[in-house]
Amino acid sequence: MEKQKLPNATISLVLAILSFIGCCFWGLPGIITAIIAIVLANKDKAKYLEAPELYDNYGQVKTARIIAIIGLVLSVLVLLTMIFVIVSFGGMDAYMEEIQRMQQEMQMEV
Repeated sequence: MEKQKLPNATISLVLAILSFIGCCFWGLPGIITAIIAIVLANKDKAKYLEAPELYDNYGQVKTARIIAIIGLVLSVLVLLTMIFVIVSFGGMDAYMEEIQRMQQEMQMEV
């Protein structure tokens, strides 16, 4: 009998990779995609552990799970850092005013 592929292995790997990209956008998209990737990888892991002789791409599931965990940690760190920066500036309005002030200074130098 030919071995099958685990059904969510590819999509969990793609979502895990997207979690790295998502951490660049304040971390929230990275958190969402990493959590979905971990859930899908865990489903495939459970399916593989029930009958390991039926499937042949378990390595891809393990890789997706590891990348998703790393992406989740990075995204959470980015989100916490951004929250800290905004709070230390005195809120979102003060943060945006500081950004505008820095842009004006850069334009004056050019």
